[in-house]
Amino acid sequence: MTLPRQGEESGPGFLDYVLIVGRRMIMRALAVAVVPASLLVLTMPAVSVAQGKSYGPGVSDDEIRLGQTMPYSGALSAFSTTGRTIAAYFRMVNENGGINGRKLTLLSLDNGSTPPKTVEQTRRLVEQENVLAIEGSLGAAHNAAVQRYLNDRKVPQLFIFTGAARFTDPQNFPWTMTLVQSETSEARAYGRHILATVPHAKVGVLYQRDDAGRGWLAGLKQGLGAKAERLIVREESFEFSDPTIDSQIVALQGAGADVVFYATGNSKFAAQAIRKAYDIGWRPLQFLPSPASSVVATLAPAGLDKSIGVVTAEFVKVPGDPSWAEDPEIADYLAFIKRYYPEADPSDRMNVLGYYNAAATVYVLKQCGEVLTRANLMFQATHMIDVRIPMLLPSITLSTSPTDYAAIKQLQLQRFDGTRWARFGSIIDISD
Repeated sequence: MTLPRQGEESGPGFLDYVLIVGRRMIMRALAVAVVPASLLVLTMPAVSVAQGKSYGPGVSDDEIRLGQTMPYSGALSAFSTTGRTIAAYFRMVNENGGINGRKLTLLSLDNGSTPPKTVEQTRRLVEQENVLAIEGSLGAAHNAAVQRYLNDRKVPQLFIFTGAARFTDPQNFPWTMTLVQSETSEARAYGRHILATVPHAKVGVLYQRDDAGRGWLAGLKQGLGAKAERLIVREESFEFSDPTIDSQIVALQGAGADVVFYATGNSKFAAQAIRKAYDIGWRPLQFLPSPASSVVATLAPAGLDKSIGVVTAEFVKVPGDPSWAEDPEIADYLAFIKRYYPEADPSDRMNVLGYYNAAATVYVLKQCGEVLTRANLMFQATHMIDVRIPMLLPSITLSTSPTDYAAIKQLQLQRFDGTRWARFGSIIDISD
């Protein structure tokens, strides 16, 4: 297998990370590096190679090439462990025979945590590296920056890590699909829970000023229904460039809120909010979206003792819950981490999500059989019926259709007890 080119010009000093599964290596090189012509990847047009077989770009008798962008540097670099978990999972698959005898090659490129770099790297993956699909890229703004480009070229933007509503819109973006719940549906569940358990609540909201934050805010209001205007006593927002959100937390306390929803997927600001609320003696009932619910990345920096009582929603199992002590999926996951990604923290939710994402990708690739085209890949991904993927909570499955791309339709509420997330209540239906 030939090596891919290093990045195009990205600005002086930019470090371009490339994870390559199949050669079991991590390369780091300056973006301006010159690569010999012998290492250039040849473009492979879609072609039917034999009766019963049909191959799209990036597919041959012995290889399937997938592309991905991840924030291996920059503000979101803490989330890059997800990409490394996916790469490790594909390496495991390859060691066990691959996909119907074909090795998986994942080209996971650094997007520097910025949309412009995401555009550059995605174009490289599609136009130069000739991947079958973009799989598992992370971030709302980053995926939005390339969504139209990929859809115009009918390149699958598959199982991306973002829950913004625009990524489950088959009418306008039929080649884009997530594998997590939408922000709107998750927050709607919190609103309904508040109505049922704290009907006279005074609700404060802190939201990140982007599509994701507004999606969570809209969902909360939907869940609160006709009472939303009366129950929400104050809304505060922030930009990712803000140094702190201390003043916003003080303002929410001053408004008399006894319930607060931190509508952000950013662990840094979620941790700041939890810590500040505790430090000023404010003890509201706190809700936190699942993307920011990592014990490692959010609750530990906030202070485990200060995070007691925070509520979130979940759809995957995370190690540390005693109820999973004898669970075979958890045992398989822990064995995988130990062998293929030993430097990772197995209790980090982002690693669990990477494992789950990779398993789902392998599932749909196997479903494709010998018709490994972009169109069939999307067909299989959008025709899942009660599919059980490892690490999903009991009773939660994946179901999609050509008109409904929201694969996750159930969630479980859980509360932090100072050590772990403890599930409570029954499975919640979040389908529209």
